[in-house]
Amino acid sequence: MKKIRCILIDDEPLALDVLKTLLAEFPQIDIIGLFQDPQSALTYWQEHEVDVVFTDIHMPNLDGLSLIKERKAAQTAVVFTTAHSEFAAEAFELEALDYLLKPISPERLAKTVHRLMEFAELRGQAQASVLEEGYLFVKVDGDHQKIAYKDILYVEAFADYVKIWTGPEKRYVTLQTMRKMEQKLPSDLFIRTHRSFIVSKDKIESIQSQAIQVGAARIPVGKNYKDSVLSLLKENGLK
Repeated sequence: MKKIRCILIDDEPLALDVLKTLLAEFPQIDIIGLFQDPQSALTYWQEHEVDVVFTDIHMPNLDGLSLIKERKAAQTAVVFTTAHSEFAAEAFELEALDYLLKPISPERLAKTVHRLMEFAELRGQAQASVLEEGYLFVKVDGDHQKIAYKDILYVEAFADYVKIWTGPEKRYVTLQTMRKMEQKLPSDLFIRTHRSFIVSKDKIESIQSQAIQVGAARIPVGKNYKDSVLSLLKENGLK
């Protein structure tokens, strides 16, 4: 299996060194960056392919929760490492893969690495199916519904579900997180424009500063996703 690329973030050098030493026992893990400054970590993350981020929560200037909100990437798993248990609910709302309480034991970390391996395997399968097939299956009312990528207008978050819109009044509702849905959809065909919306690039009719028009629907552009939308314009030779 391809190694899992990780960056570690903690403002305490000793905690960073302990985690690095613990992870060194797992040959599947490739530590590609160590950061005491979360802003530096964020810059690195934006410029490199990272499979997993291990981050502390209490840090100066930018706390771990805010860091993840700044850089929401479906292809990256997040593991929080902290001495504080009270942030667990908020962490899992951000779709964290795991939440480790310090001091971290080797046995507990082994469970996390196992989950990371499962995550990497599932992501690899999703990416392979994207290359081979032009559709996905989602569970709707007990059945597995086949939906072609070309038929999808946009995906909308709906509590613990997502709505997959294939027409102005036609949609499929399935129990799914937006993060997992983003993993399933090929990035060359779809773009995340908001924490609650993923849009088919082919179905975009116009782009404004804060919204994208898809048929009769006006899809918002969140501040954390503006750079992705601007990149889409640049890809098409627009400024």
